[in-house]
Amino acid sequence: MPQRPALFHRLRPISAVILAAASLAATSALAEIAIRDDTGRDVKLARPAARIVSLAPHVTELLFAAGAGERVVGAVAYSDYPEAARSLPRVGGYANVDMEAVAALKPDLVIAWKSGNRDAHLDKLAALGIPVFMNEPRNLDDVARSLETIGRLAGTEAAGRAAADAFRARKGALAARFGQRPRVRMFYQIWDKPLMTINDEHLISDVIRLCGGENVFGRLTQLAPTIGVESVLAADPEVIVASGMGEARPEWLDNWKRWPKLVATVRDNLYFVPPELIQRHTPRILDGATTLCEQLDKARGKRPAGN
Repeated sequence: MPQRPALFHRLRPISAVILAAASLAATSALAEIAIRDDTGRDVKLARPAARIVSLAPHVTELLFAAGAGERVVGAVAYSDYPEAARSLPRVGGYANVDMEAVAALKPDLVIAWKSGNRDAHLDKLAALGIPVFMNEPRNLDDVARSLETIGRLAGTEAAGRAAADAFRARKGALAARFGQRPRVRMFYQIWDKPLMTINDEHLISDVIRLCGGENVFGRLTQLAPTIGVESVLAADPEVIVASGMGEARPEWLDNWKRWPKLVATVRDNLYFVPPELIQRHTPRILDGATTLCEQLDKARGKRPAGN
């Protein structure tokens, strides 16, 4: 066998180093993440986030649903689902974030809530050089998209995509079952004092539409406007649905019985959906949607003959 030139043996190790470096560079390039958040800002990460702080309870829930629970190192108060989220270190509340606690956790990504977190807190995080991704779901499709995006940010793309696909399939089944049924005019009551509701831009209104409902205050300009009792009486909804703050049906829902001519009162269409099932931008909102859809269907069954 002919001898290879000495130069070949000297170049071989060098070539191996170059190939290894090129392979590493290619791997690094693939690991880089560039995503536009829900406010239109570009967020770039050198690699999938390994230490994530959540600044909203719904974000915490989305992270776990997208398979990234083990990467969450801190969360705000009321991050109580799933059970594993209860033991996470706390960094204050979504409206009063403890900036020192966030910094101490050394996150490589913070996921914030545009409508809930204060701009001053987010500006401080940016000043510290911590990447911040803003999440702001406004409809059910946004929930599915959030699952996919969070999966990309955390390097759990397969889990995020599977969760999104399951969400879309379940939403489609509800739409097929209830979406084409006769419209039900309804008033969704967030709170009693002040009396608050939601407009058609709110995520909950997307749930109402999914169930074949019509939000009587949908055309108001504010996302969560304060209204008067007189406005509700004038709208005369067929159904009133309340959420309140806890797991129990709020006592103030029955205050509408003071107006015996109100259609919702006459037909006993005063319903309750637990807030954690309809006010959080997570897969569980379809649990709340199922409850609401069944309530509106019950109201249809109470209509007088010919209506």
